Amino acid sequence: MIAIVYPQFYGVGGIARYLASFLENLPPGSPPIVLITGDKDRVPVAYPGVEIVHVPVSSSRFNLVIWSWTVRKLLRQLHAQKKIRYVNFHWPPLIPGLFLPPEIPLVLTAHTTYLGMSGRFYPERHFQSQWSDASLAVKMWMERRVFKIARKVITLTEQGRQEVLSYGFKGDVTVIPNGADTQKFAPTAGVSKDIDVLFSGRIEQRKGSRGMVTLCQRLVAARPNIRICIVGYGEDEAFVREALTPLSPAVELTGKVPFEKMVNYYNRSRVYASTAYYEGLPGTCLEALAMQLPAVVWDYLFYRGLVVPGETGLIAPSNDFDAMSAHIFKLLDDRAMAQAYGENGRRLLTTQYDWKSLAAAIVGEFG
Repeated sequence: MIAIVYPQFYGVGGIARYLASFLENLPPGSPPIVLITGDKDRVPVAYPGVEIVHVPVSSSRFNLVIWSWTVRKLLRQLHAQKKIRYVNFHWPPLIPGLFLPPEIPLVLTAHTTYLGMSGRFYPERHFQSQWSDASLAVKMWMERRVFKIARKVITLTEQGRQEVLSYGFKGDVTVIPNGADTQKFAPTAGVSKDIDVLFSGRIEQRKGSRGMVTLCQRLVAARPNIRICIVGYGEDEAFVREALTPLSPAVELTGKVPFEKMVNYYNRSRVYASTAYYEGLPGTCLEALAMQLPAVVWDYLFYRGLVVPGETGLIAPSNDFDAMSAHIFKLLDDRAMAQAYGENGRRLLTTQYDWKSLAAAIVGEFG
């Protein structure tokens, strides 16, 4: 049996969606799985071959420590009864990883690292870290502690693999990307395309919120009739709203939108754009490609293999707003090119980012 440990399974977070997709697509013959999670925002859900164990948790860090200690005792009990062979831990958050019993083989799924989230992976920093140097040092110390007990690590991208190696990890590191549900995210014919450029995802500085403002200002200055839609929310939302309100109605900010309604926004859009400086593997880009949208992004490793220049989209050097704007206008003006890129993107998602094959690859790491 595999024990998956993640306290925040219920919600709209990227890791929660990743785990739900994985559990929905378990291949035949998979070992039994027990998901150990919290009970906050709990909703009825079930997956064949999966037992869900709820350990009470609140949002405070102290209660997360209590949760982690309770989970530690539960894991040791299950291991002593020979019911589990592996623990699969997903971060962030980090605190539960410090309590994992070292005698149980650990496969760590590192969706991001604090080296990357702080903007320190690349020599040139394009956003200000939200953590002080002291806070970041503690977080990275915690990461190293968990790396020491991990047998192997799964990352989502080549960039993630390089980040893990930067910590001095000596074990196996396997790259298995996130995926998208290509049945749920499928384009609908005949929908009116009333959005020219779509931005979607968390509104945070590391995800390019300030660069998004600059890009929108340039796009509207060049073409006042352009229609831009920004779907999402986050800690930098107030700044973005204040900066872009003067551009209404060319720029619309929707705020938080239920996950199930995202398909409508993709359907109505012509081009997906992102000014993110750091991601694990951006789920919104996967969804956009599945919805047959061409993508325009900065040139970062976490997009490598997904946004392929001249095939599924176009890339620009980081913070080259002239190039980014030109790429977007090129796709808006050349409908045939945009359609071809969109079709290529959809094909790529169905062949290389399909959750059924990805789930099988993940299960294979526990062989």
